[in-house]
Amino acid sequence: MKDGFNLNGLTLAYIGDAYYELYIREYLIESGITNVDKLHQRAIRFTSGIAQSKIITHFIDNNIINQDEIDAYKRGRNASGPGRKNIDAKTYHQATGFESLIGYLYTNKQFDRLTELLKQAIEIIEKGDTHGKG
Repeated sequence: MKDGFNLNGLTLAYIGDAYYELYIREYLIESGITNVDKLHQRAIRFTSGIAQSKIITHFIDNNIINQDEIDAYKRGRNASGPGRKNIDAKTYHQATGFESLIGYLYTNKQFDRLTELLKQAIEIIEKGDTHGKG
């Protein structure tokens, strides 16, 4: 696979979406949930565009991600995609940017950093701490 430096924002978001979804599913299964309906409902809490938008906003507002990571986020955020009917355009673009960041770290084999950020993302959603600084 090409590294993240040579992929466009939507391609990074495509791979980032898949990786993030798998990471969350593994996390939920490891937490002891076995009912598929419950797994699905809990996964939505982490993987919805709204949740992803809140996570990336928290990361940026609290200086958790560095400039290279912000640039990767912006590549996805600024890419023109199909949009979604169930969320507004700003939220959709932020979520796409979040997925692009995940894809960038994955394709550049920055697995330690990827795990660090995804653990923080889970903590943000679990605690409901999605309002930035404070």
